[in-house]
Amino acid sequence: MSIALSTLTLFVPAAALVAATPGANNLLSLGHGIRAGFVPTMIGVCGRLAAFAILVTLAAAGLGALLSASEIAFTILKWVGVAYLAYIGVKVWRSRTLTVAADTGGKTGLLLARKEFWVAMTNPKAMLLFTAFIPQFVDTSGPVAPQLFALGALYLVIEFAMAGGYALAGAMLRRFEMNPGRIRLMNRISGGMLLGAAGLLATSSHRA
Repeated sequence: MSIALSTLTLFVPAAALVAATPGANNLLSLGHGIRAGFVPTMIGVCGRLAAFAILVTLAAAGLGALLSASEIAFTILKWVGVAYLAYIGVKVWRSRTLTVAADTGGKTGLLLARKEFWVAMTNPKAMLLFTAFIPQFVDTSGPVAPQLFALGALYLVIEFAMAGGYALAGAMLRRFEMNPGRIRLMNRISGGMLLGAAGLLATSSHRA
């Protein structure tokens, strides 16, 4: 499905601004960059993209309308996400090492991917992104679902690039020589950001 150039010139910068917003997943990637480095963090971002791909499919199928219309469904999903983010934040805050897990390399990346996946899936704002933001760029005179898939796929590429910026920033902070005091500070920073993300999600309203 091809998208008109006029649509792309509007969609790409708008999507970049949305994707660059320091929301729950981006703050999670920043914290992961600090604790695990750039490559494992970017492997982890693939978990977020997998969740977003599912949400694009649900939005194209019309299921996202339920979340947009139901205050109860939005609230339940929101608080599940808040609890998960808070749990990760407290765990990181209290940690005495920078290691994310006992495993390294690919296994660490898969662990981070799982965290990214569930944070994205339990963030109702992510579903609203695909049911409220992206449809604004759809030409209703043509088939809607193919356009949603095409714009959703393009958004995933933009999301990956923006997440890379957060992961790189975290990895750069990680490169400072680590001693127990700095490790504790890094953990407090990354844990605090995750708790802050939980707070942002907790205060989000149903109407985006």
